[in-house]
Amino acid sequence: MLHRKVAYLALASVMISSSALAQESSIKLPVNEELRAKLPESIRSAGKMISVNNGSFPPYEIVTGTEMSGASADLTDALGQVLGIKIEHATVGGLPALLAGVNSGRYQFAFGPVGDFKSREEANDFVDWVQEFVVFAVQKGNPKAITSLDSACGQRIAVMAGGSAEKVIKVQAEKCKTDGKDPIEVQSFTDQPSSILAVRSKRSDAFFSSQAPLTYFVTQANGQLELTGVGQKNGFENLYQGAVVPKGSPLGPVLRDAVKVLMDNGTYATIMKKWGLENNMLKEPGINLGGTLPK
Repeated sequence: MLHRKVAYLALASVMISSSALAQESSIKLPVNEELRAKLPESIRSAGKMISVNNGSFPPYEIVTGTEMSGASADLTDALGQVLGIKIEHATVGGLPALLAGVNSGRYQFAFGPVGDFKSREEANDFVDWVQEFVVFAVQKGNPKAITSLDSACGQRIAVMAGGSAEKVIKVQAEKCKTDGKDPIEVQSFTDQPSSILAVRSKRSDAFFSSQAPLTYFVTQANGQLELTGVGQKNGFENLYQGAVVPKGSPLGPVLRDAVKVLMDNGTYATIMKKWGLENNMLKEPGINLGGTLPK
């Protein structure tokens, strides 16, 4: 637990400034009564729903205590206005706990974004609202010359536990052994700050994860880190991410249509650009757009 506490302390000043950024402008949107009427009765009666996250995933989700800022916080606030309800946030440890919380009904959804893959669509529906890419964050100068999955052989690679990058790197670890190369030491962490701290402290040689949050962390690392493997598939085809609801939930189409409202009125673009995510924008939201992962 100590490394997690150190990680959050190391990022505290960044999170505070990000929270201030999130409050700079207040978006006011009218309620879409047609969409509100399509919400499950239990949500309309409560006047709120809970979106669960699994810790800081900047610049989408920046968790400080019980508060969340970032692009996802701004977008869920806007969605709440469109749907005429309040959207609250809860944090759990790790992606498996997040999915279990959604499927058990403890939380209505996770806005994420969470990686959408056909294997995950067996138990959940995904309302995709961003496209992502997976790359490596390494120490400045890239001393281990990690530029691709093949060059990760023999290195210590940090990943998020239970995430798609973990599965891809484990497949690559087996390939390294089959090819007669040194094995990868896969280091799985439950949150982003701990993972990036492991690279900064040289306990990991690289962090393999989504490009948007890694870009955020690199810009906050005072020149200690850089990105590599950019522009390559790195084990993924088209990678879509989005909100997660239980399989067949009527909330899925409502969220998709509400996100489309934000896209059509310019709110989505304003928020995404505010957080440096213009390269991750989609023109239209969709349900279950995900592809497959290597087996």
